[in-house]
Amino acid sequence: IASEHVQVMTDRDDWFLDKMHSYGALFLGPRTNVSNGDKVIGTNHTLPTKKAGRYTGGLWVGKFLKTHSYQKITTDEAAVKIGRYCSRLCILESFVGHAEQANIRVRRYGGEDVPYGKAAQ
Repeated sequence: IASEHVQVMTDRDDWFLDKMHSYGALFLGPRTNVSNGDKVIGTNHTLPTKKAGRYTGGLWVGKFLKTHSYQKITTDEAAVKIGRYCSRLCILESFVGHAEQANIRVRRYGGEDVPYGKAAQ
């Protein structure tokens, strides 16, 4: 774990780059300095402080972009196989409604008779 600004001036810059984590900004080598990074060559001076470096990096344009994800099962066989696993996991967690969503696909695309509230086999 490192602090917000870390400047390393050794002949082993790559070692520090490989071994260090959870820093806000890392400045490597005698030609690099914090001022250059903050004002000219860095992405932004807004860096994580305290323990925030454990889960985030410095501010950059990606922080302002909305991202989307999607899932799509494309075959009947995949819907059945994934549905069986999902059904069993949901029943283990006592999420009967979620299990039923999976069971509907197992019934519809696999022709299996799965009782309501039970796990698919």
